Amino acid sequence: MKELLTKGIAIVVGSAFLAFGINFFLVPNHVLDGGIIGIGLIIHYVWGLETGLTILCCSIPIFFIAWFRYRSYFYNSLHGLLISSFFIDLFYTLRIYHLPMDPAISSIIGGVFVGGGIGLMLRFQTSTGGTDLLAQMIADLLKLNVGFVIFLIDLFVILLGGYLFSAETLILSTLTILMVAMTTMLFTVNRTLES
Repeated sequence: MKELLTKGIAIVVGSAFLAFGINFFLVPNHVLDGGIIGIGLIIHYVWGLETGLTILCCSIPIFFIAWFRYRSYFYNSLHGLLISSFFIDLFYTLRIYHLPMDPAISSIIGGVFVGGGIGLMLRFQTSTGGTDLLAQMIADLLKLNVGFVIFLIDLFVILLGGYLFSAETLILSTLTILMVAMTTMLFTVNRTLES
């Protein structure tokens, strides 16, 4: 029971960090994160759709794979996906209160919050699903640090997104995913060493 409560708290706090970083630091500067979150942000910037709902929809194929191949990851990530998607869209309504700041600093701080949220959830064997879930499966299979795998996936996504936006957005997004990866690695390094 204590483990379930701890995991639940990690999901809520991690989701809040993630939503805060996205809505208060990345979205105001049209900065991308990587993975499914980055895809959700691209869709939000281009068509104005809700980021959280888009992330939820884009995660369905990965959860389908997890259901058949990594059932424990499926169960451990479903709550993280649902709560983080909800928080992302909820916090979007509060984004009018963001502090104006230099886009590079905003990208760094946003990356730290997003990485902290992802890393906290991964530390307790849960995630937001999407590419975090995919990265977790790949990291376990290849015995790599999950933060490093997330970084590679994120880099791929922002390079794709870079074609749609400015060079500044691409540079700021690269800065963001570096911060996400470093922060996630800090949260998950002990878990990798224990494996």
